[in-house]
Amino acid sequence: MHFLPIHKSYKKLSLTIYMLLGALSFMACENDLRDVEKIANIQQEENVNISRDVTVIYSDSAKVKAELTAPELREYPDSIAMYEFQKGVLIRFFDEHGGESQRIRSDYAVQKINEGLTEFRKNVVVNMVDGSVIKTEELYFDEKKNIYYNSVPITFDFKDQRGSLQATSFISDTDFKKIDGQNMTGFYIPSGDQQLPSFGN
Repeated sequence: MHFLPIHKSYKKLSLTIYMLLGALSFMACENDLRDVEKIANIQQEENVNISRDVTVIYSDSAKVKAELTAPELREYPDSIAMYEFQKGVLIRFFDEHGGESQRIRSDYAVQKINEGLTEFRKNVVVNMVDGSVIKTEELYFDEKKNIYYNSVPITFDFKDQRGSLQATSFISDTDFKKIDGQNMTGFYIPSGDQQLPSFGN
């Protein structure tokens, strides 16, 4: 698995984004504030590698799986292995036939390499190939568990029999076929064998 640069300003990175795009427990607001403060301190004390107009291609077995574009990428190579997208990010995902299957856009994102965790924040929108749209202010992708989750309100506008749904938090597979939502309204689960991790595990 590797990324291929297709823009002259791209710095070679070892990003491991798939559904870039679930930690073991949900992050509290206090932890988020500490993360922001930590990033601010790092910016003052350490060199930060900045790339502009970045395009990154994720491929596996010679097949393109995802494409990330961002106006700016900040790489923190010293004390933490982290990539930050202060000016927003767009990630497009592709199926085995090369067709676009999903895309995620947010005004801010950060990828924590060692944790295998990507955080999307501010005006997060997920578009599915069938026209379904998911909106929230916070979305996490756990690369190790291959799940999405969050701890703030989220709305789902599905184009199937589920219709419009809302929840105060959720955990889901990356296709949003199996959703475990808290205070979910209008919830429907298709039949299947896939099991999701429980909240807080």
